[in-house]
Amino acid sequence: MADAFKVGEHVSWNSEAGRVSGHIVAVHHQDFDWKGYTHHASAADPQYEIKSDKTEHLAVHKGRALRRIEGERLRPWPSACPTSPSAIRP
Repeated sequence: MADAFKVGEHVSWNSEAGRVSGHIVAVHHQDFDWKGYTHHASAADPQYEIKSDKTEHLAVHKGRALRRIEGERLRPWPSACPTSPSAIRP
């Protein structure tokens, strides 16, 4: 599967509370029980166990619900920002 995620990857998903991010801690390739429910997974459609960055709670989602977070990039300061280096005068 081309969109497969790997353990350790940083991903995000939509929840009732908004966008959540976390790291994949396990990949399930066959049906498994989770909190009293059977989750269906296969090699072609795995489910991913993810630990939330903010709360450290665990969640399980299919790959189609996840977005890969490529990397943390610094945002450039806009020139009109009063705290930008060009606006600070000695």
